[in-house]
Amino acid sequence: MSSAIVVGGGPNGLAAAVALAREGVDVTVLEAADEVGGGARSSEAIMPGLVHDHCSAFHPMAVGSAFLRELGLDQYGLSWAWPEIDCAHPLDGDDAALLYRSVEATAAGLAGDGVRWSRAFARPSAKFDTLAENIMGPLLRVPKNPLTLARFGLPTLVPGSVFTRFFATEKARALFGGIAAHAFRPLHYPMTAAIGLGIVTAGHRHGWPVAVGGSGAITTALALLLRELGGRIETGVRVRSAAELPPTDLTMFDLAPDAVAEILGDRLPRRVAQAYRAYRHGPGAFKVDFAVESGVPWMNDQTHRAGTVHLGGPFEEVAAGEQEIHRGRMPERPFVLVGQQYLADPGRSAGDVHPLWTYAHVPHGYTGDATEAIIRRIERSAPGFRDRIVGTAVRSTTELARYNPNYVGGDIMTGSKDIRQLVFGPRTTLWPYHVRIPGMYLCSAATPPGPGAHGMCGANAAEAALRYLRRIG
Repeated sequence: MSSAIVVGGGPNGLAAAVALAREGVDVTVLEAADEVGGGARSSEAIMPGLVHDHCSAFHPMAVGSAFLRELGLDQYGLSWAWPEIDCAHPLDGDDAALLYRSVEATAAGLAGDGVRWSRAFARPSAKFDTLAENIMGPLLRVPKNPLTLARFGLPTLVPGSVFTRFFATEKARALFGGIAAHAFRPLHYPMTAAIGLGIVTAGHRHGWPVAVGGSGAITTALALLLRELGGRIETGVRVRSAAELPPTDLTMFDLAPDAVAEILGDRLPRRVAQAYRAYRHGPGAFKVDFAVESGVPWMNDQTHRAGTVHLGGPFEEVAAGEQEIHRGRMPERPFVLVGQQYLADPGRSAGDVHPLWTYAHVPHGYTGDATEAIIRRIERSAPGFRDRIVGTAVRSTTELARYNPNYVGGDIMTGSKDIRQLVFGPRTTLWPYHVRIPGMYLCSAATPPGPGAHGMCGANAAEAALRYLRRIG
């Protein structure tokens, strides 16, 4: 029987382990933390009964992941729940732009831009599952559906700021801009429309659901399945050097590339080592969880029904903030994401006290405290919010990196999504999962298709590893 070690037990490491174990490979996962899950963990961080997601929160890519769907994870406790409104983007006063799962409902709320929104997203959303066969793996390969990919792919090449010119109203521009800001890149840079287009399209197809009970339910289900397949998980085991790796046929790394370079040292081919050590990390996140009595007093009534809330103001303000953090400066009004997961999953609340998940975009390695900036941002759209806070739990960029070493400098994207790294991953190659040492593979979110609890980075790397096993067979 072939054997494999997976270093790192986040969603991608567990996905790789499951994919290998399903093919009869004897798999052991080595996780440095006391529990598996990486960014997809949940806990009662502030008070008993109040469930907070540690990082990953809403899952338009995971619920539509072909790999996760075929595993039947509902048998291992995973179920999904959807908010009434996927995302709200409050504007000044009591107005807000609203993103629904339905393209038609979203378009109806965008008045003069309704036809343009439908024109941009109706066709690719209807074909998203076909499209995903092309975009959920390495981008530079012969596409399975070239026409569908071409229609979707051409707009992704432009900057987010250019794509928003397609819209005439402040609402539509702000709504798309807030979603594109998930790229953590200045929105006038090429291909910054890509992240926004991918998330909007996936959301219109599958919605922005939460995992019932917390995002940790995703990785718990994967771990249960892995054990049923005969795999093993060892926690509290940090691999620091190649000498600590047991001899196996395969070694999978669910780690940031620079961490792989540190572990493998001189064993890495020179060019691979140079690329991994030069891997660029992006801006950071500063995370604050709140316990809020009676929920957030949003001025806009519909925002009370939205799972995700983007606080960034008009598009120009969102873009200015993203440019500031890229330059290493903390903006006075950072872009803030708010998660109201309890609206879809009421079991996360404790009576009339509700968990509120937030983070601000901040410069890489930011050493300040953004808590007050986040509260002020929320207060701008929800006066009186401060008075409803009954508890907080804070994770700075430093603490995020300590919690998950892949989040270098608070970079929850596991790397800057500039053109080269978005297209190729950590090095310029058509095979981004190969470490260029026989039997060794990179399977973290640094590889295509990138961040999310979809498991596709791990599944893609495992597929490459299985082809290697068949060759040496």
